[in-house]
Amino acid sequence: MPGWEREGDTIRRTYEIRYHAAVAAIVTIADRSRRVQHHADLDLRMNTLTARITTHDSGYVLTALDVDLAHRIDAIVAAHQALPLD
Repeated sequence: MPGWEREGDTIRRTYEIRYHAAVAAIVTIADRSRRVQHHADLDLRMNTLTARITTHDSGYVLTALDVDLAHRIDAIVAAHQALPLD
C-alpha cells in the first residue's frame, strides 16, 4: 500500500496536515472505525497525524481488516486536504 510502512505486525503512515484539519479527520476516522469495529492508534502532533494499525484481537497480526482500514483512513485524510509524507 503506497505511503504505508510495515513496523513488525503494524502498518504506519504519517500525513502532513494542518492541526485543525487533523482534528476533524480524527473524528471521522473514529466514527468509521466504530462502524467497522476496527480501530487505529492515532498520534496527533502540530502539523502531522500518524496512524498505526494492527489487529489486536488476532494476536497483533496484520489482517485484511487492517488493509481495509488503511484505505479508509487514506480517503478520510485526503478529504481533509492532507499531503502525505513520503
